[in-house]
Amino acid sequence: MSEFKTALVIDGKKTAETIKNEIKAQVAKLIDDHDKAPHLAAIIVGEDPASQTYVAAKEKAAQSVGIVSSVYRYPESLTEDELLKAVDFLNSDDEVDGFIVQLPLPKHIDVDKVIARVSPDKDVDGFHPMNVGKMVLGQAGFVSATPAGIVELLKRYKIETEGKHVVVLGRSNIVGSPVSILMSKKANPGNATVTLCHSKTNHLEDIMKSADILICALGQPEFVKAHMVKQGAVVIDVGIHRVEAKNEKGFKLVGDVAYNEVAVKAGYITPVPGGVGPMTIAMLLQNTLKAHLAKLNAE
Repeated sequence: MSEFKTALVIDGKKTAETIKNEIKAQVAKLIDDHDKAPHLAAIIVGEDPASQTYVAAKEKAAQSVGIVSSVYRYPESLTEDELLKAVDFLNSDDEVDGFIVQLPLPKHIDVDKVIARVSPDKDVDGFHPMNVGKMVLGQAGFVSATPAGIVELLKRYKIETEGKHVVVLGRSNIVGSPVSILMSKKANPGNATVTLCHSKTNHLEDIMKSADILICALGQPEFVKAHMVKQGAVVIDVGIHRVEAKNEKGFKLVGDVAYNEVAVKAGYITPVPGGVGPMTIAMLLQNTLKAHLAKLNAE
């Protein structure tokens, strides 16, 4: 029988609420000081259900902290030129502090071209090449919300990262690559030795079992099993998938980690839902407030 107990749950939902309350207090003070509230906008093209859900959650969260929220909805048939004009409009709108272009976009639109068109000063998603470059160099800019949320969870739960072996599963530009860079930075959290794994990685399970902190952003439901995880490791699950289940809804949400079996072995673990997901929206709001304050300081 193991001497270790079930993992401590890293409650992203609770932490996100704390952050939103902090933002709400700052926004209220701004308004009391006769300033306008920050304004976050979103462009959404098409009817992707996951995108619709995310944008609706963003709207609700923004309004709950006093941030003005606008959503520009366009049909799937929108041309690339029309979308670029919409981006230009928001770039030039002084009322808007920051905005996102919700991904994925229809296949006929060049995602990289659209992201590069967003003003770096309003790029609260942190996807613009200039903001990515600033993150790599350790300069002030916008860090994309999910990696920033992971770092914030580690910080607020006082999880030691210095000198630890962090293994990141997945090398996407949205999560895997940026979080691997943040974990290796000379910072706290940071100062870790990072291994970035992907579909071409050899001896994957051996590498995973050596991780003190395992960040899972692979995009495969319940890929990570207990035998792949070191006893007492910190497990951060970024994945979210809808799988069939024998319940009223006919489905359940799971992550990249087989939660029930890994939770018995891990030291800390994020649940799905209620882990990294709520932090993504909280950090997006944080970036919006940051953009607003930067604009005030520049005036």
